[in-house]
Amino acid sequence: MILGHEAVGIVEAVGELVKDFKPGDRVVVPAITPDWNSLEAQGGYSMHSGGMLSGWKFSNFKDGVFGEFFHVNDADGNMAHLPDCIDDATGVMLCDMMPTGFHGVELADVQFGDKVLVVGIGPVGLMAVAGAALRGASEIYAVGSRPNCIEIAKEYGATHIINYRNGSIEEQVMELTNGKGVDKVIIAGGDVDTFETAINVLKPGGKIGNVNYIGEGDYIKIPRAQWGCGMGHKQIAGGLMPGGRLRMEKLISLIETGRIDPSKLITHRFEGFDKVEEALLMMKDKPKDLIKPVVIIKEI
Repeated sequence: MILGHEAVGIVEAVGELVKDFKPGDRVVVPAITPDWNSLEAQGGYSMHSGGMLSGWKFSNFKDGVFGEFFHVNDADGNMAHLPDCIDDATGVMLCDMMPTGFHGVELADVQFGDKVLVVGIGPVGLMAVAGAALRGASEIYAVGSRPNCIEIAKEYGATHIINYRNGSIEEQVMELTNGKGVDKVIIAGGDVDTFETAINVLKPGGKIGNVNYIGEGDYIKIPRAQWGCGMGHKQIAGGLMPGGRLRMEKLISLIETGRIDPSKLITHRFEGFDKVEEALLMMKDKPKDLIKPVVIIKEI
């Protein structure tokens, strides 16, 4: 199976049912491409169309985007026109990083004046920082240690940096908030133990939005007493980012109007199809200066 689920490209051909796109159109294709006539989509959870996480098709149920060509199901509902003012590399950030980070903000239900903790400031977490700032958070505590990520987090609106190498995340947050904790937590990194920290620093009535893919461990750790013995009104929501043309068009408009610049995430650029493997290995090895690499595949 061909890997890859983040791409912009040029339409090569369309099926007879496609109405709004034609060959030659420059488009953005989100990582999640639901079946919009499914019952799950009608119920408001298109990303789970056909089963849990089944809206995430590329490299899971069908060949992904690291090919000379790739197929997009339900094209009118899943693609969006990419304006000339947005370059290819910036456009790729619309496929997963930006919508996933923003979904963490939505799941946590960030409101004006909230104090927000963002755990993990890789590309998704950085977009969560930016999204929380756009939503009106008054203070944003960003957890990370890499200098370039810290710098960009501050540019996107982080008011405090929590470096886990300097001690307990929980202790640092509680000290900065005078023991009161935070209103919302967005989890964009970590593991099964991260939820314990999130619960411990969350105020009663607070919300946790998780967009981190937890790939290991059988159970999530929730501390009973700190969760109010199950009655603390500390809500936990975890979700796969929504896809869809409407969402893409709205995110595109944020870039067009200068509300956000996701190109700051891009630290490495490669040219040519033969560089895909090198870029993938870079993501695996995670050098200190990496945030997000892109590979530009020129038209032949």
